[in-house]
Amino acid sequence: MTVMLPRLCRALIIGTNLVFLLAVMRPALAADSSPWDGGPATAVRLIAGATIERAGVEIKLAPGWKTYWRYPGDSGVPPRFDFSASLNVKSVTLRWPAPQRLADEGGTSIGYKHDVVFPLDVVPQDAAKPVLLRLKIDYAVCEKICVPADGRAELALDGAPSALAARIGAGDAMVPKRAALGDAGTLAIHAARREGSKVLVDVAAPAGTEVELFAEGPTPDWALPVPARIADAAGGLHRFAFDLDGLPPNTKPDGATLTLTTVAGGQAIEVSFRLD
Repeated sequence: MTVMLPRLCRALIIGTNLVFLLAVMRPALAADSSPWDGGPATAVRLIAGATIERAGVEIKLAPGWKTYWRYPGDSGVPPRFDFSASLNVKSVTLRWPAPQRLADEGGTSIGYKHDVVFPLDVVPQDAAKPVLLRLKIDYAVCEKICVPADGRAELALDGAPSALAARIGAGDAMVPKRAALGDAGTLAIHAARREGSKVLVDVAAPAGTEVELFAEGPTPDWALPVPARIADAAGGLHRFAFDLDGLPPNTKPDGATLTLTTVAGGQAIEVSFRLD
């Protein structure tokens, strides 16, 4: 015998089952990270922050391997991040944690020789709706030889608590803070000056720390040398120097604004310096 339920009852049952199905599915859909994508040398994933506006790209490196900063130095390839296939995303801003100087027989490069998290600031099209963040990344990793790498990742951001939010916070802590030339502080760029085709930079840093300085041109096609530490200046300052070399063809340095990044003692700052 077939029992025919009234249309309203059937609708209520279907609606109840749908709500139950969504409730069961949600824990599987909501995740702190995407799966790792890569191989034995390196892999990449997306990680969720505490809100739909916060996320991170994490690159994992096997011992002995390295990858590169936005400006790789004498050699190397900077990573390229593409979020254009994301859904409900107006913009994504990627933050670069402070890099390290990486010297080998091929010269001096700039990058990372440990796992690194790049924090992301995500602006949704509609903040009341979840975000589907999709990443395509092309980068390079090196041990004795350099090899190209790529990765794909997808992660839903709905603002649910994430056990990996602290990893994004740790990445934030290593993003260089904006500062002005001549500022005071335990880490500061006290002075920078041009002497012909050379630039001299004096850095103040906490006592007993290893100090690094990196210089970038106004556009990515500038290939400035990695600054070298040459001496201690007056007042315990660390003096670095680099040549105005590696400029694009037919380009004069006069009036160009450089970005100087210094790293020491777990701190990092960046300042702008105009070449007069």
